[in-house]
Amino acid sequence: MGKFARSWALMKASANILRQDKELMLFPLLAGLASLVVIATFAWPVFTLVSHHQAEFEGQRQHVSPMFMLVSFLFYFVQYTVVIFFNVALASAALIRLDGGNPTLGDGIRTAMGKLPNILGYALIAATVGMILRALQERLGFIGRLVVGLIGFGWTVATFLVVPVLAAQDVGPVDAVKRSAGALKQTWGENLIGNAGIGVAGGILTFCLVFVSGILFFAAASTQSVALMVAVGVIAVVGLVALSLFQTAMHGVYSAALYRYTQEGDPGQGFDRALLESAFRQKN
Repeated sequence: MGKFARSWALMKASANILRQDKELMLFPLLAGLASLVVIATFAWPVFTLVSHHQAEFEGQRQHVSPMFMLVSFLFYFVQYTVVIFFNVALASAALIRLDGGNPTLGDGIRTAMGKLPNILGYALIAATVGMILRALQERLGFIGRLVVGLIGFGWTVATFLVVPVLAAQDVGPVDAVKRSAGALKQTWGENLIGNAGIGVAGGILTFCLVFVSGILFFAAASTQSVALMVAVGVIAVVGLVALSLFQTAMHGVYSAALYRYTQEGDPGQGFDRALLESAFRQKN
């Protein structure tokens, strides 16, 4: 219960910052829209290659055409670039708020544009690691997949602070990964309680929203009003999207606060230093 209470407090601190700067939620919104454009761009060539691959190599599942691998890798790379770009923009804006400033959407975008070469470099690394881990999981048995999953989790933990590092420092992608891992070593605790709390709280709120929407939809269906059913459906979808944006932005704010804490010993305006220390205890 103590861990959950700290997680809930961390989430509330992130939410309070988002209430001060609602425009921070525009970054994950733009990332989502850009990702849809990327998916739409790659949809036809990927579909064509998959169809060709299935027809040409049926019964030889271990063989994958080089062109298919190339297009898949390009998709990974572009998708990672888009997501990382807007995450860096979000982190830079959050850092401005944590320093007591009043960030704008333009502030974050300008910072991310200035870090574009480093973002591309890290996207290349992330896409390569992602492709390798996925390829291994598809070829290994259950135990092998479990091991690869643990390796993937370790990579996620090690690179947790890469985005705020890229946002705050003028370093290359390799150095950003090293500094992220080094920063977490300084503040490693029982678990990543802040993000776990945000994730659990977000999951609970999502379940509640879906549950209530389901009840309202069946109630609307009982009236046989198509307009009412559509209205309930639209409201539910908008609510889920808004909740997703809010949760994503909270993760970004929290990672920025944790990074600031590792660098300055203070998470910044709106966060309780003692709260972070209880979640990420210093190693002896």
